[in-house]
Amino acid sequence: MAKSWIMFLALISLMYGSYAMSLSDVGKACLFSKMSGVVLLDGKPVSGVRLVRTVDFSGKKTDETTSDDNGRFEFPPLYERSIRNVLPQEFTAAQEVVAYYEGMEYQIWSAVKRKPDENAESRGKPLVVTCELTSERKFIQVNNSPIFTICTWDVEPDVIDTGF
Repeated sequence: MAKSWIMFLALISLMYGSYAMSLSDVGKACLFSKMSGVVLLDGKPVSGVRLVRTVDFSGKKTDETTSDDNGRFEFPPLYERSIRNVLPQEFTAAQEVVAYYEGMEYQIWSAVKRKPDENAESRGKPLVVTCELTSERKFIQVNNSPIFTICTWDVEPDVIDTGF
């Protein structure tokens, strides 16, 4: 009986060791892919636009950048290691980017990312956007993730079945 318990504990130890190794490799999720692009106002690049990115996954994380003289900006990819990505449960990361320019606030990106892969927001392609501040926000869905945005990028939206 004691040998059975020792064998059982040894087996559990081995399983835990391989689980911990897989957690360090597999438990990494991309909460917001690298995003780069240009900010326009009336079709012209705008410098000095403050862009604030917020991600809510297991608590809110915020970072920011400013557009350069050519209206260009870039956010690095944002990853998090979490046991939530190893256990069987739905992945969701709330994403938001707000632009501030000359006392105005522009909601340029609001989405719920449903896949932990980098560039899931653009079906595997780099997320390179053009954001016209005077555009109206539109809704699209990519990889079952809803996105409200004033930006455009090289992506094929999901075909939404209306049932008709």
